[in-house]
Amino acid sequence: MSHSEATTSTDQAGTDPTSPAQHEVRNPEESRLKALLEPAVLASRLYLEDVAIQVAGSHRVVHVVIDLPQEETGGVSLDVIAEISRALSDILDNDPRTDGRPYDLEVSSPGVGRPLTEPRHWHRARGRMVKVNVIQGENLTGRIQSVDDDGVTLVPEQEVKKGMKPKQGEPVKIPFDRIRQGKVEIEFSHLNEAVLEDEYNRPSEEA
Repeated sequence: MSHSEATTSTDQAGTDPTSPAQHEVRNPEESRLKALLEPAVLASRLYLEDVAIQVAGSHRVVHVVIDLPQEETGGVSLDVIAEISRALSDILDNDPRTDGRPYDLEVSSPGVGRPLTEPRHWHRARGRMVKVNVIQGENLTGRIQSVDDDGVTLVPEQEVKKGMKPKQGEPVKIPFDRIRQGKVEIEFSHLNEAVLEDEYNRPSEEA
């Protein structure tokens, strides 16, 4: 017997079981489940970010992280997460290769604090203010103007005296191979969005 939860990940480095750092060596069963679930996720016009399994004795928790396609902005709503949770739960319940152990299914979407580690993450953050640590260069904070196959174009914000309106510099192109780390900066104009994502972090009723 299984049940599922609709949540949003907090993206805390080192604690998220679905973070890239945790999955440099993927469990074969995780890879199998990702291949099993991915068609249903794609059919819902979503992107399957990751699948992770945590085992505790005879019980296991299947963590599934979904996201919107890279050409879309915004976040995944709880209604969408609940809907895809039901679809994925049905697939797992009818998995012909399951070992029969009980499981919990947890479906989440990446929070706004997710590190920008892949080109699709940068596409999803278009128009947002980001902080970029640059390899062999000056670190930048600016708004993402555009993203292509080679890198990211930012409109940097220049430092000004306290109380003055921030000034924008000339657009700067940063190749992906020179980006050490990137992260979205929370702005007042996006405060409501951040609050909503914080609400998503709270466990929902079991489906």
